[in-house]
Amino acid sequence: RAPAGTLAEAGASVALLRDGAVHRVRCVHLGPAASDGAGRECVALREEVLAHRSRPHLYLQRLAIVNPTERQVAFEVAGPLASSSLALGSGGAGASSKFVTTLEKVGDRQFLLSSGRVLLPDSAKVVLVVVAAKKLVSRVQVAPRAQFEETLVSVVHTSEPIDASRLDETFSKLREAAKREMLDVLRMRVEDLLQEHHKAWADLFISGVEMRKIMDAHTPSSKTVNMTLYYVLSTTPAPLLDSLISSEEKEKMEATLNYADHCFSGHATMHAENLWPAHLLSVPQVLQLSDLWKLTLQKRGCKGLLAAGAHGLMQGMVLSFGGLQFTENHLQFQADPDVLHNSYSLRGIHYNKDLINLAVLLDADGKPFLHVSVKFQEKPVQLYACEGGCSNEPVELTSELRGHTFPIMVTQPITPLLYISTDLVHLQDLRHTLHLKAILAHEEHMAKQYPGLPFLFWFSVASLITLFHLFLFKLIYNEYCGPGAKPLFRSKV
Repeated sequence: RAPAGTLAEAGASVALLRDGAVHRVRCVHLGPAASDGAGRECVALREEVLAHRSRPHLYLQRLAIVNPTERQVAFEVAGPLASSSLALGSGGAGASSKFVTTLEKVGDRQFLLSSGRVLLPDSAKVVLVVVAAKKLVSRVQVAPRAQFEETLVSVVHTSEPIDASRLDETFSKLREAAKREMLDVLRMRVEDLLQEHHKAWADLFISGVEMRKIMDAHTPSSKTVNMTLYYVLSTTPAPLLDSLISSEEKEKMEATLNYADHCFSGHATMHAENLWPAHLLSVPQVLQLSDLWKLTLQKRGCKGLLAAGAHGLMQGMVLSFGGLQFTENHLQFQADPDVLHNSYSLRGIHYNKDLINLAVLLDADGKPFLHVSVKFQEKPVQLYACEGGCSNEPVELTSELRGHTFPIMVTQPITPLLYISTDLVHLQDLRHTLHLKAILAHEEHMAKQYPGLPFLFWFSVASLITLFHLFLFKLIYNEYCGPGAKPLFRSKV
């Protein structure tokens, strides 16, 4: 809470997606001091708020107050449990709808433990909530030319909707779980917790979508794409980061992640405005969007990826954006050749143990082509690729930084624009199984698709021009050769 004597206040917030955190900065302008007028300077408050990615019950809030003035400033601190009723003993939480807070002491550590329940509308069931939070002072004083730093650590455990008969038993389990996790967290350094969190988000954003050049109003911007990815991933658990899952379960999820058979089937989602909305105004809208993405991926052959949690969801969203699909023997890029006027790249596509980057780029003349690169690995890469129709010999992909380029060849009937496989023989045989009528360069295909204005238009223009000249000729003839025409030359006599 801002100190007394505040004249003005300004602030801004920014979401750092790769860090999985929201940063807020506030500037509090105090009234002028009686002695030296140092109040022209503002007191800065910096906050970093995050929900820990690999510890789903942990929330951190880092606070820094910088006082550049020549006088002491004081702030009132209201913690997350400030509005709850404080109790000196345990028990009673199940009998009241208010949150009851106790002060827990374990050795030289102490924290607040708050328990309560939330009534569900139109239901006899309730959701139990237990919050363990670091105990804060109620008032912070910052000396002149000094700064104050603090980190608020909170652990939140909730239950599934339960009947009233199970309140005491469930409360007991939630309290013990929250106390145990809180003690584990308090033994760790805050820097280590933050490093865990940032590493988890960085691991998720190995994959992603980058918009490079947008040529129409229906394609989502980079901001829209990245915010959508962040919102959906934030509402999805990440079991691959859970230390409690067995090695067998983890290996099974990683296997699905490395080869998502039959995902993503159907047309690309790039222009699906309901999946990449430009504006989200509330938490219910975010949750609704997350559910829509999961339903879409489930119905499009990506059910196995959804079992891998946030990592699988990211993979499915990237595959769907450009129209990439895994089949039994290869990965195919089946984007619509008529909408390749936008430039974008899809990074971190899992194929076995390799990570593939695929980009649709435009040359100096605006003609699209494909660029494929593979993330550097210590072991040799065993991947091969060929363009649409596979009429040329497949190219062996390497982890060279310059990557590989492929022309966009459009077949009749339409088939995928690119094939990638670990099996060279499969790609060599593939050309004999496509049964194509023709293979055209992209510009030839577009010329046939949009041959120009119809013949009737040009015939009408030519007719109008001809009629105009006939009318003009008639006017000139009547002027000089018709009845009553003026002589061309006057006689001098």
